[in-house]
Amino acid sequence: MRSPRMVTFYLVLVICSSEAMLSTPAEPIVHPSILREHELAGEELLRPKRAVAVGDPVAEEYMVDIEISFENVSFLESIRAHLNSLSFPIQGNGTDILSIAMTTVCTPAGNDLLCFCEKGYQWPEERCLHSLTCQEHDSALPGSYCSCLKGLPPQGPFCQLPEAYIALKIKVRLNIGFQEDLKNTSSALYRSYKTDLERAFQAGYKTLPGFRSVTVTQFTKGSVVVDYVVRVKSPPLPGSIHKANEQVIQNLNQTYKMDYNSFQGASSNETKFTVIPEFIFEGDNVTLECETEFVTSNTSWYYGEKRSDIQNSNKFSIHTTVNNISLVTRLTIYNFTQHDAGMYGCNVTLDIFEFGTVRKLDVTPIRILAKEERKVVCDNNPISLNCCSENIANWSKIEWKQQGKISIVGNPDTDLESSCSTYTLRADGTQCPSGSSGTTVIYTCEFVSAYGARGSKDIAVTFTSVGDNSSYKGEVTEVLRHVMEVSTVQSTTRNSLETSKTQEQQANLTITPDPISVSEGQSFSITCLSDVSSFDEVYWNTSAGIKIHPRFYTMRRYQDGAESVLTVKTSTREWNGTYHCIFRYKNSYSIATKDVTVHPLPLASDIMMDPLEASGLCTSSHQFKCCVEEDAGENYTVTFHVDSSSFPAEREVIGKQACYKYSLPANSPRWCPKDIAVFCHFTNAANSSVQSPSMKLKLVPGENITCRDPIIGIGEPGKVIQKLCQFSSVSGSPGQTIGGTVTYKCVGSQWKEESRACISAPINGLLQLAKTLIKSPSQDQKLPTYLRDLSVSAGKEEQDIRSSPGSLGAIISILDLLSTVPTQVNSEMMRDILATINVILDKSTLNSWDKLLQQQSNQGSQFLHSVERFSQALQLGDSTLPFLLHPNVQMKSMVIKRGHPQIYQQKFIFADSDLWGDVAIDECQLGNLQPDSSIVTVAFPTLKAILAQDAQRKTSSNSLVMTTTISHNIVKPFRISMTFKNNHHLGGKPQCVFWNFSLANNTGGWDSSGCIVEDDGRDSRDRVFCKCNHLTSFSILMSPDSPDPGSLLKILLDIISYIGLGFSIVSLAACLVVEAMVWKSVTKNRTSYMRHICIVNIAFCLLIADIWFIVAGAIHDGRYPLNETACVAATFFIHFFYLSVFFWMLTLGLMLFYRLIFILHDASKSTQKAFAFSLGYGCPLIISSITVGVTQPQEVYMRKNACWLNWEDTRALLAFAIPALIIVVVNVSITVVVITKILRPSIGDKPGKQEKSSLFQISKSIGVLTPLLGLTWGFGLATVIQGSNAVFHIIFTLLNAFQGLFILLFGCLWDQKVQEALLHKFSLSRWSSQHSKSTSIGSSTPVFSMSSPISRRFNNLFGKTGTYNVSTPETTSSSVENSSSAYSLLN
Repeated sequence: MRSPRMVTFYLVLVICSSEAMLSTPAEPIVHPSILREHELAGEELLRPKRAVAVGDPVAEEYMVDIEISFENVSFLESIRAHLNSLSFPIQGNGTDILSIAMTTVCTPAGNDLLCFCEKGYQWPEERCLHSLTCQEHDSALPGSYCSCLKGLPPQGPFCQLPEAYIALKIKVRLNIGFQEDLKNTSSALYRSYKTDLERAFQAGYKTLPGFRSVTVTQFTKGSVVVDYVVRVKSPPLPGSIHKANEQVIQNLNQTYKMDYNSFQGASSNETKFTVIPEFIFEGDNVTLECETEFVTSNTSWYYGEKRSDIQNSNKFSIHTTVNNISLVTRLTIYNFTQHDAGMYGCNVTLDIFEFGTVRKLDVTPIRILAKEERKVVCDNNPISLNCCSENIANWSKIEWKQQGKISIVGNPDTDLESSCSTYTLRADGTQCPSGSSGTTVIYTCEFVSAYGARGSKDIAVTFTSVGDNSSYKGEVTEVLRHVMEVSTVQSTTRNSLETSKTQEQQANLTITPDPISVSEGQSFSITCLSDVSSFDEVYWNTSAGIKIHPRFYTMRRYQDGAESVLTVKTSTREWNGTYHCIFRYKNSYSIATKDVTVHPLPLASDIMMDPLEASGLCTSSHQFKCCVEEDAGENYTVTFHVDSSSFPAEREVIGKQACYKYSLPANSPRWCPKDIAVFCHFTNAANSSVQSPSMKLKLVPGENITCRDPIIGIGEPGKVIQKLCQFSSVSGSPGQTIGGTVTYKCVGSQWKEESRACISAPINGLLQLAKTLIKSPSQDQKLPTYLRDLSVSAGKEEQDIRSSPGSLGAIISILDLLSTVPTQVNSEMMRDILATINVILDKSTLNSWDKLLQQQSNQGSQFLHSVERFSQALQLGDSTLPFLLHPNVQMKSMVIKRGHPQIYQQKFIFADSDLWGDVAIDECQLGNLQPDSSIVTVAFPTLKAILAQDAQRKTSSNSLVMTTTISHNIVKPFRISMTFKNNHHLGGKPQCVFWNFSLANNTGGWDSSGCIVEDDGRDSRDRVFCKCNHLTSFSILMSPDSPDPGSLLKILLDIISYIGLGFSIVSLAACLVVEAMVWKSVTKNRTSYMRHICIVNIAFCLLIADIWFIVAGAIHDGRYPLNETACVAATFFIHFFYLSVFFWMLTLGLMLFYRLIFILHDASKSTQKAFAFSLGYGCPLIISSITVGVTQPQEVYMRKNACWLNWEDTRALLAFAIPALIIVVVNVSITVVVITKILRPSIGDKPGKQEKSSLFQISKSIGVLTPLLGLTWGFGLATVIQGSNAVFHIIFTLLNAFQGLFILLFGCLWDQKVQEALLHKFSLSRWSSQHSKSTSIGSSTPVFSMSSPISRRFNNLFGKTGTYNVSTPETTSSSVENSSSAYSLLN
């Protein structure tokens, strides 16, 4: 019993534990004990709070309630002071204390114990309702929170942090007269009104989610205006307030005359408003963010005092995100200028409420300080150019650019914190020879803010060559004269003018003499010859000093010289200019120049045509149009070619496009119907030309035309046409070019849109730039800027990417193109790449991915390949980016340093997707890597759903895809370990796989080669541990089609297979031996002969197939890679011999059919044998050979984990299943016909008695063998179906394993003649005298005699009795058969 004279207080500790606390029970048990003064022990209440990390060990966060009691009141303040002086976290051995807070203090007051809440804490509402409160200390309204209780609640809880709620202030009008008593809160009228209204409000608003209470606050005039407050824990949903108001009206007495239309929510300015950046510079992209707890789709932005609405445009972008917690609407203003300054506001409307706020935005101009003119002497001494910004800003970078006739590149040194940059030049004589003395080069320093603002300053630098001094003039003149004698064109040889290097060997260069003038899209080459073979470096650059990438030129040395050839396969306008071929030997430079002229000419793929295909009336004219990007100053000569005629085109400029039109006049109806092909022909000033693809027009009379549209055209029902989005009914911004196509179909009398693959104008522009960039001479220099622009555009066009597979596909194509640029990727470039990837892999884009993959199935594989190329090109160096984290993609990396290598281990956690994974490479593997190699791992939570669209159809469990690359070459095998979270807990076999880009005709697919699942000693229910011997993109698959190797089902199937195959092989061998022994006795007529030919071949083929089956099992034991050549051979022979079994069954059936139906036609034995062997072996050979020939070159003939026909990639298994099932159906049909024929013999159709016995045995064999073989492979196909029952696996294995035994029993030993022959061969001599013309079978018979129970049922089917009399056969005119005596059978 707690003494009322004692002071008690309660603490809440938040602790974090990684080990010890994991086993602590989470059940809260309250048994507070009294701590006497100076005692240090206490009773704790432990309750888990949350996991703060995912991994091993798992760090858990707990809250602990502690009660401390003492008698000395002054001790309380000292404890308070001590707690306030602590700094957190307090670290311990495996457990950290994150915070300690005093929540509740209980002090004696007379005979009562008053329990107060500390500042910031409250008693929960249920405690205030069911406990005695301290009235003199609490002024809270009844039913709300309180801060003091009389006595401590026996079962807790203690004081807690106040529960957050939302107060909705609402007004409503009562159409009745106002009375003054309504102003007096103590009047009976006021209390009556308040009680009735609150009861009605309670009944109406209790439907709101998280409803807590409603309180009438006042009555005012205006009839009667009721002010009240509704408190809810969560924001109301759209429409819920209106429904609640309706309930209020229904629950309120009608005498109050409440006006439903007068409900009005009080306006609120509590909306959170954020401006990024805080200080705005001219050119910044400014983002305004408005956040509210009220979730609604009715949001808007306005500008200025007149509250002008802001809409999405090139200037503004509005993006609203709605979730269960809040609504966030963002307004992005691009390229903010002084004109854009002013008031901006957001408005959020939810039913009767309106929320919002305003903010005034000001803009600051960027001011750059620098000395605007400098003079520099080219004496190789360093000169510094300095520029600084007056503005204190978060500059992202400072760039230096130059423009002039000569190129002298310096080294920048930037200090972003001080907002200054220094550019150091070191010019020598080779860079500014005497001929260019006095040349001025403009150097520009440009400051770039983190939000896009740019401010620059130009510095004019005049270079003076040291060659202007008298001591150098004669030498320079002699050098120039020598160059003019050697070169036949504008070639110049320049030597280093340093006096210490005048004796060094000089190179005379000769460059391609012919003038180079080409058109866009054409190729050209420049050959540069040197008469000296010794040099240190050869390179090419432009007149602006930009180095050409080495991929464009080659270098060859000869004994007496050298040659460098610059080759451009597809020229663009960027190649227009002067190029320098430079041979450097130590500090001596030999330079030859060449001018290249590139004339504008559109590529055929860039010509936009309308229509692509169309139908038209013969009696109408038809317009054709070809559009290209407008070239300033370039007028093409354009003609339209219709059949063999050409016509000039009319030019029209529409926005940024130049369109050329031609109108085809109406034709005479007698020319209908007619197909016309039209193309446009462009010729430029250099007389080069290009023609567009053909536009197809079908002229029709018009009787069946039902669909008519001024843009799409006309068409008959079912007609499908395709149009460029630019010329379709798809809306786009005026003057901008959108890409892609849209497909229409004529349905009824209207054109219906079948599919749309349009590309928005900004993304289409970037796609065209990407195609140009990869052909640019300075592609590596332009790539960083382009990637930054791509990430910005992807963010702006996020909504379009979600809805348009065309825009999504364009970005994938862009990434694929850019990843082929042979340059190193730095951390900033990778940041932009991942920002773009984050947009296109968002869950909201998966619908666009589905549509895109239906059109182009390789897009997911293409995207993944480009990401691997980017990550492999990433060079981190000293500016290591340890990680880049986005919701839809994460990247982590490490640089291999010299010395003892560390373990590479990275973990990825995607909380939103409930996925995690880690990757590890041990130090042994890392020790084999080159120093400074970069290891990069990129993880994707949503890519698995995209790649699951492949043809493998495996069960795609929700798991990460992790791509690991290394920048330098690795030695294989290279071991890597990964752990994936397993979200597929119920059933299924986990399989470690990688993405093989070469599968399925290079569209890619999951492959398990080189990867295995291992047990890492931890709980495997929620994780899968993988080990692979190579690098690429990895994930896991769950395949229910294959039993778990350790499962009872797998063990049972193996036992059945081994035992059954043993029986089958022995039985088949016995069958062949028996046939050999009785051959002469059972093949006396033609029918019997062919029957036993078929049985022997069926047994032989199945025996060989079973042997190869065992060979295939020995080749692959499930843990090591397949021996591919042996596996291909095993698969081929198993396929061939199993097919042969079925085709010999077909031969058997057809022979029986022929013998009964075509009885008057008697083919020779040799003819029947030739037919049988051609069908039995020829057809299987053709089918199996075609199958291996078609699929093996693409390496999709076999399965990846077994020597058998592929099912996942090519469905090659159908090359066996389809013929087998067709033969089963045919044989069953033949059996039905034969039985019918025997039961109802026609006059003249009765064959000889002995042949009839043979036919009878054949029908038995067909009737038994065909269902067995057919059902076997029918169940086999059932096991291929995903999720098939284990029963199918067992039945398939059982029947397939015992096939040989079935053939021995039903195909061989059940034959009456075989039994008689065997009895005759093994009978004792005393039995040989017992012959009779007619033998009656007694009651005791062998199991295979015709009077046995099994045979009796079959005999009854033919109308026979339980006995079968055997006599000498009849002799016919066509054939004479030896009779066989009947033997008594052994008892």
